[in-house]
Amino acid sequence: MGNLKEIRVRIASVRSTRQITSAMKMVSAAKLRRAQDKILKLRPYANKLHEILVNLSQSLAEKQAENIYGRISVPEKILLVVITSNKGLCGAFNSNVIREARRLIYEKYPDQHRNGNVTILPVGKKGYDFFRKQNIKMLPDSSDLLNDLSFNNAVIVAEGIMKSFVAGEYDRVELIYNQFKNAAVQNLTDEVFLPVETCHPDESEAAMPADYIYEPTREDIIEELIPKSLKIQFYKAVLDSFVAEHGARMTAMHMATDNASELIRDLTLEYNKARQASITNQILEVVSGAEALKG
Repeated sequence: MGNLKEIRVRIASVRSTRQITSAMKMVSAAKLRRAQDKILKLRPYANKLHEILVNLSQSLAEKQAENIYGRISVPEKILLVVITSNKGLCGAFNSNVIREARRLIYEKYPDQHRNGNVTILPVGKKGYDFFRKQNIKMLPDSSDLLNDLSFNNAVIVAEGIMKSFVAGEYDRVELIYNQFKNAAVQNLTDEVFLPVETCHPDESEAAMPADYIYEPTREDIIEELIPKSLKIQFYKAVLDSFVAEHGARMTAMHMATDNASELIRDLTLEYNKARQASITNQILEVVSGAEALKG
């Protein structure tokens, strides 16, 4: 009977876990729907603005005009913005971003890392908790941004990055995050935030940016447009990661709920078999006792 009691306890425990994972799945689904609308509305605007930004930067490069956000140099001082989540239970969401950041550090920028010129800016507690144990320079945690994600709060972090780049503290800034595709798929993304990249002359004519007409002039508008575009690009990356996190958590909790249901079925079958065997043994004992009394 002790075995039956143990199985009953396990069934009750798994059922309790299934209730928790099912509730977390529904919460993540509700948050995902709200956040998904924001990123789907922001993307067309952000992508078009980034296209204009690239065009402006290329025009300045052709005219050899000054562009503080588009310096062309061999990057020696690198800043990696690692965007993870503040909470877990979202599958491989955080581990994929951390793994990509480590690959960039040790494979793409090994010389800069040896010279101590690679710095991590963690956006999210999971990335901060991991890299603070590593022998890598790290800026203060910006995980509070995810607790109250808004454009105004993202601008504060983006402006700090931009000021550091203009001051020459970093030669290259890269964003590492999960880009939202759908609830079940997140694309691991590594994009250059600064300097602003331009199209290369050897690209095909179809791939070249359009020749926009600017009013008043390119030089006048660039002072306002480039900083604005960079802030929106940074906000889009953080929002993409925020939406992808809820999609990953919803998928993970859905799979956990299904696994719990399957485990309950297996334990129930095992319990019924053990109970049947126990009843059979009891019947055999009664019959054996009766036969012994007759003898």
